[in-house]
Amino acid sequence: MASREEVTVYEDEVRSRYSHLEKMTDLVAVWEVALSDGVHKIEFEHGTTSGKRVVYVDGKELIRKEWMFKLVGKETFTVGASKTKATINIDAVSGFAYEYTLEINGKSLKKYMENRSKTTNTWILSLGGMDYRVVLEKDTMDVWCNGQKMETAGEFVEDGTETHFSVGNHSCCIKAVSSGKRKEGIIHTLIVDDREIPEAVE
Repeated sequence: MASREEVTVYEDEVRSRYSHLEKMTDLVAVWEVALSDGVHKIEFEHGTTSGKRVVYVDGKELIRKEWMFKLVGKETFTVGASKTKATINIDAVSGFAYEYTLEINGKSLKKYMENRSKTTNTWILSLGGMDYRVVLEKDTMDVWCNGQKMETAGEFVEDGTETHFSVGNHSCCIKAVSSGKRKEGIIHTLIVDDREIPEAVE
């Protein structure tokens, strides 16, 4: 049986963990944005009477404006390790209805994600009971794993290139091979411990 003090400490811990959710009575939009360093959650509060605006990224408060006489407008901030620019646009639709759109690097979230799928490859894998998200940025050949930029070693091989890195004590290699077709370009394959990992669709 837990003592009353232990229970109180536990309750305080739970309360502080969820306190930002209790206060979020004006939550109007939630977006999930997949970047190289991970998937980030953006939450937006908008008080349509007070004009209050609050932006949370991954549960942390980034912007708070209590009283705004102008109910429409935009809030700009950065997301993730690479400080990617994000803007929330607040537009009046009719009467007291508002529309909230998220732009990433000046593009609508949909356009940004479509473009991103052309410039990056993402793999999700499980090693020794741990989940890993590996992202290759094709333009720079940077490799990210669970939010960390990896140390890599690249080498030219007979049919293309190989980028080597390790996750834990597992050897990983991203092979880049020409598809032989102009439209498809280069095909990137992740091999971990001699096993090919299927690409994830985010």
